[in-house]
Amino acid sequence: MTHIAVLGSTNMDLVAYVEKAPQRGETVTGREFRTIPGGKGANQAIAAARAGATVSMIGAVGNDTFGARLRSTLEHAGVTTDHLRTTEGPSGTAHIVVDDEGGNAIVVIPGANGTIDHLAPGDEGLIASADALLLQLEIPLAAVLAGARTARAHGVRTVLTPAPAQPLPPELIAATDLLVPNEHEAATLTGFTDPHTAATALLDQVPEVVVTLGAAGSLYAARGAEPITVAAPQVTAVDSTGAGDTFVGALAVALGEGRPVREALAWAATAAALSVQREGASASMPYRSEIEAEFTA
Repeated sequence: MTHIAVLGSTNMDLVAYVEKAPQRGETVTGREFRTIPGGKGANQAIAAARAGATVSMIGAVGNDTFGARLRSTLEHAGVTTDHLRTTEGPSGTAHIVVDDEGGNAIVVIPGANGTIDHLAPGDEGLIASADALLLQLEIPLAAVLAGARTARAHGVRTVLTPAPAQPLPPELIAATDLLVPNEHEAATLTGFTDPHTAATALLDQVPEVVVTLGAAGSLYAARGAEPITVAAPQVTAVDSTGAGDTFVGALAVALGEGRPVREALAWAATAAALSVQREGASASMPYRSEIEAEFTA
């Protein structure tokens, strides 16, 4: 089995479901409220585990009830949590509004995630033993950079999701093998709103890029190769929260198993399409059997 290490955030998602998201200064009545384990790191870990990989999580939770539930959720999904620290204070939270069209707006409070500013003893060995390291930007950049450098030093493939979008240190870019922004993040990083132009510009910095395009699918670009565009299955979205993380987790598994790039992208898109038809982030992520049942190469 492919072994994937994830260095990133764990959050409790506090989700309000509404017909239409409120504008500034406006109050609306919601129809439902749920607490759902999430965070981009934990989401990608769960997505990869359900897709069939052996997954280890490096991160932190608080010593509160949210922390206990976050750890339990990861373990129930089959994710190893030996390197998930417990710190004094609250766990991270994400405050999410989901409208009836499946769109969302999110405010993240880092909590325990903000304490991950370095690798702890044993983290380097775990990363060195993995086939790939998944990184995001919901923990301090110092830890993300330390993880990327460690992966590079041990020949482990680094997959970076540059979210929340922000300028990336040159050292981090230099240690990234595959960059997976959505089209808005790609535009933020390059200044180009056209995904193809943005992907081409990003190849000046990293060897491979996948720009996710939501319902339109994804665009893959690599140095010295023709770009590949893969459509996404057409489905009715209920909640798009976590769809990008589902895609990245499933893509890492598919690539780790040696699937051709086009097939890997289509397989990951199938996983993401299944996830948007259900409410929640981690709760919506499909199992390998579900992906295989829906997948058409």
